[in-house]
Amino acid sequence: MINLSAPLEFDSIVNGEGLRTVIWTQGCLHNCDGCHNPTTHSLQPKYMMSIDEVVKQIDDSNWYHITFSGGDPMLQPQACARIARHIKKHGGTVWCYTGYTLNQLKLKTNPAMKEFLSYVDVLVDGPYIESCKTYSHFRGSSNQKILYLAK
Repeated sequence: MINLSAPLEFDSIVNGEGLRTVIWTQGCLHNCDGCHNPTTHSLQPKYMMSIDEVVKQIDDSNWYHITFSGGDPMLQPQACARIARHIKKHGGTVWCYTGYTLNQLKLKTNPAMKEFLSYVDVLVDGPYIESCKTYSHFRGSSNQKILYLAK
């Protein structure tokens, strides 16, 4: 199961390059001031969906370019890794937004988190800092980095 803040969003053009399907995860520990999506912070279940149902919806759409956002997908790394693995098997691309920096993630010892990160093509990392707000594509504040991780 994965805890989502909303149903999957198909046809997004603002959550990564190209046309994307967005998986909005529920739960965030960063609680950034000025967050554009504060309703995703609670760790309480909001919209539970089985991994099989998420994968079926993606398969039915036949669109394998996805973005994990939220909330913070890194709080549900096992579920996100399973979905991302499926996406990569179909030649898709994976973007992920997280309030953690890449360096913080590399220090974590959670194997599921490391597996999930191994499937991520583009990571937008770092907390949102309201005083650094920007209108650049694909990030909310200038401290956040767009990291192309795909090999």
